Parts: sequence; C-alpha cells; structure tokens
Amino acid sequence: MTLQAMKEDEARLLREEIEMLMAERRQLLQVTGAAAVLVANLDVDSLPDELGTIDAAELLAEQLNSLSEETLRDALESVSAELDPAEYTGADA
Repeated sequence: MTLQAMKEDEARLLREEIEMLMAERRQLLQVTGAAAVLVANLDVDSLPDELGTIDAAELLAEQLNSLSEETLRDALESVSAELDPAEYTGADA
C-alpha cells in the first residue's frame, strides 16, 4: 500500500469516526432534551415518597443543571423545546 493510499484510508476512517460521534451526540442531545423537558414539567409533589425515586430525580436535575447553557439549549432544540431563562440555573461555560 502506498503512502498516499494509507493517508486516504486514514482520512476515510477518521471521517467515519467523526460521523459516528456526531450521530451519537445528536442522540445524546435528544435524550438530554427529553429529560430536561420531563424535569421542567415534573410536579415534585406527585413523585412517590420512595427514597430511590427522589434520589434519581435529584441526580437527573443536578446533571441537567451542570450543563452549559449552550449544551442545554442544543438539547432542548433537538426536541423542539425552548429554554426559559427565568428558570435556568445551570453554569455558563
């Protein structure tokens, strides 16, 4: 295999990897956006009093709040939802 052919093969593999990562990012943004919509619309009083359920809801809310505003906005846009700046308390990074 020539050097040129090896470089072309490496470039093709890199392109394929980038495409795969971008597709995975889109899917993760959709999951994150759906989770953010769920948390935003969740009535805390309707949660079961089970500690595991409450801990899971808190963990999800904490992780969503730790996202940068840009990432959260991308996630919400991926599920056609909008960010309400008055309710956003995450970090700007």
